[in-house]
Amino acid sequence: IFIGAGDKSQVNETLQTILSDACVSVSVSEAGTGSANKSKKYGGLVFDATSIKTVEDSAALYQFFHHKVKSIKASGKIVVIGLNPKQCENSLQASVQRGLVGFVKALAKEVGRKGITANLIYANSDLTTNIASPLRFLLSHRSAFVNGQVITLNTNEASEITVSWNNPLAGKVALVTGASRGIGAAIAQLLARDGAKVIGLDIPQAEAELKATMLAIGGDAITVDITEKNAAQFIEQQIVKLAGTVDIVIHNAGITRDKMLSRMTNEGWQQVMDVNLASVERINRYLLENKRINSGGSIVCVSSISGIAGNLGQSNYAMSKASIIGMIESMSAQLAEQNISINAVAPGFIETKMTASIPAMTRFFGRRMCALSQGGLPIDVAETIAFLAAPPSQGISGNLIRVCGLNIMGA
Repeated sequence: IFIGAGDKSQVNETLQTILSDACVSVSVSEAGTGSANKSKKYGGLVFDATSIKTVEDSAALYQFFHHKVKSIKASGKIVVIGLNPKQCENSLQASVQRGLVGFVKALAKEVGRKGITANLIYANSDLTTNIASPLRFLLSHRSAFVNGQVITLNTNEASEITVSWNNPLAGKVALVTGASRGIGAAIAQLLARDGAKVIGLDIPQAEAELKATMLAIGGDAITVDITEKNAAQFIEQQIVKLAGTVDIVIHNAGITRDKMLSRMTNEGWQQVMDVNLASVERINRYLLENKRINSGGSIVCVSSISGIAGNLGQSNYAMSKASIIGMIESMSAQLAEQNISINAVAPGFIETKMTASIPAMTRFFGRRMCALSQGGLPIDVAETIAFLAAPPSQGISGNLIRVCGLNIMGA
C-alpha cells in the first residue's frame, strides 16, 4: 500500500500503524507528492486529505493521484480519507472536503474497468483507531463490489474494543431474517464464519430450506410470517428461549410486487410495505423496548438502489426501501445512547437465482450499468453486512453503503 497526504501534513502515524498491524507492506510519500519508485506496482493507494482547507491545498490531491494512479495493480483499492464537513472550521474548508465525494466517484469510474475500486472515509478531527475497521475493509477483497462509497465515522473516541480480526464476532448472537436462501443465507454463513451464533428466520413455507441452511452452520431456525400481528412478540420469545438476547439484527427479508402504479393493486402495495418496512419497525421496536439487543450491538437493514434512485414499476418497493434509509438516519442518534449502531446496505445488480430468471439482455445491462462492468454476488452484500456488524465498526452508524460496483442508478 502506498500512502500520501496533503502538503501541510505528514502521513498520520495512526494510518501506518493500522496497516502495519494488518500485515500490509507500507510505502510512504513525502508530504504533498506522489514520489516513490515509479516502476513499482501497488495493491492500494491511501491518501490522507484531512488537512486540505483551501482550493490551493487540493492541488496535493491532484499531484498524488496524477503521479500514482497508473501504479496500482488490477483489482487494487483506493481509499481517500477526508474530514467530516460538519466538523470543518469554515465554509471554504467544508466545501473542499465535500468535494472529495465528487472526486472519489469520478476516480472510481476512471479506474473501474481494471476492477479497481475507490472509496472515501470521512473521519473526525483526529484520526483514531476507529478508522481501522473501515480502512481494513475497503482495502481488502471483502469490499470487491463496494465502489464510490462514503463511510462517515460518528465518533472521535478511540475504540477500546479488543477483538480478533479473524474472528470478530466470537461470542456474539445474530438474528438474520429471510435467511433460507440467496443473500440471506450468505449473510448467515459469513456471520457464522466470523464466529457468531446465528438464528435464522424465514416464512413457514421455507422451513425445510431454512433448517438445512442453519444446520450447516450450527445455527438455529425460527419460522414465522413477519407480517403477522404477533410476529414480533413471537420472535422475542424464541430469542429468549434460544439465546436470551442478541447482539446483531439483520433485516434482510423482503419482497417485490412490481407493477406500474396505475395497475398496482392495493394488496400489492400493502404487502411490500408490510414486509419491507412495517415488520422491520415492529421487530426493532419490540426487541429494543424489551432490551433484547445488547449494548455494543448493531442493526443492519437491507435497502436497495431502487430506494435511492427509484425504478420503473417499483413505486411500492422504492418507497419501502427509501423508508429504510430514513429509518437508519433518524434512529442512529437515539440508539447511540444505548451504544447500538444502525446502518443499511443498498445492493445493486446481484447475481442470484431470482436474477438468473430474468431476460438475458436485462441481465447484460444490469452488469454493464456499473463502473466495474459486472454483477455482484450475494457474498458481496454479506461481507459488507459482516463488516458493519462487527464490534470494531461501532464508530459507524446512520450510514448507507451501496453494494453496487458504483451503479449508474442514483450515482
